[in-house]
Amino acid sequence: MSSARHVCQVLDEEHRATLDLLARVRRAAVDPEPAALAAIAPGLARALTLEIGRHFDFEEQQLFPRLHEGGAGDLAALLLEEHHTLRAVADELLAPARRLAAGQPLSADAVTSMRRAALEWVERLEAHVHKETLALLPELERVLDVASDAELAMAYAAQ
Repeated sequence: MSSARHVCQVLDEEHRATLDLLARVRRAAVDPEPAALAAIAPGLARALTLEIGRHFDFEEQQLFPRLHEGGAGDLAALLLEEHHTLRAVADELLAPARRLAAGQPLSADAVTSMRRAALEWVERLEAHVHKETLALLPELERVLDVASDAELAMAYAAQ
């Protein structure tokens, strides 16, 4: 995505990285070998705790209020609702991902549950990323001016 707004460029880069992660998680979740889940567990745990939370928090605290002010409150409300759902699925996925990342085995039932949660998280987050790319980023282009974009870019970099 080519954008005049720094915030949009950064978010787009993160969206692309997230889509790459989701492809790896999907492959591991459908792979019959449990080692596939263990191999992606460290990156998945890191994404669930750090990257996704940081990204969502920034959008909720800094961007969604600006969307409301700019007349796109319905979009902000929808994306916020999706964040809540995605966080709930991520919470379910985090414990087994951390266990695997620490080298601890999972029971067969736990592996099955992790696969289900991983596939749900992938499906939901992939749709969410596409929605943000197609709807959120263009709205931000519209509502942010050069000064607010610079301020937000600095704030996000400092998080």
